[in-house]
Amino acid sequence: MSAPDHRILGIDPGLNITGYGVVVTGGGAPRLYEAGVVRGKTRNSLTARLIEIHRGVADVIAALRPAAMALEELYSHYQRPRTAILMGHARGVICLAAAEAGIPVFPYSATQVKRILTGSGQASKRQVQQAIRHELGLREVPEPPDVADALAIALCHYYLKDKPSVLRK
Repeated sequence: MSAPDHRILGIDPGLNITGYGVVVTGGGAPRLYEAGVVRGKTRNSLTARLIEIHRGVADVIAALRPAAMALEELYSHYQRPRTAILMGHARGVICLAAAEAGIPVFPYSATQVKRILTGSGQASKRQVQQAIRHELGLREVPEPPDVADALAIALCHYYLKDKPSVLRK
């Protein structure tokens, strides 16, 4: 008797492009279920873009019914604190969509995700795309890179989900 399928939704948050990817686990190696992007189409209005992101992620959750969400943590470069503040808004509405659906959210840092998937916390976007192509047995690298990042976050959760929380940091 095989293990039941378990869907993990990975999210790479962004105000213009939010990447998402769902991997299915159970009964062998993780497999790609679906991946894509939620695009913020409105320019000039942060509020309108946040509504678009929330609705888009809520639609993905409703359609794909994941059991868990793995989400990239905020990263703030000391020269660009405004970027982190704006990204915090996007993460907030993404977490809200998960909370409304009753899905637990697991945060992972970008360097942790890169280290788990490539062996280096400083891996390039291209290296992450290649690692995802290899891990999921895809013919091509996922495009745009936001999709590969989302799938990497989902796979990171898959590899670390049963580890003590101290190892997930």
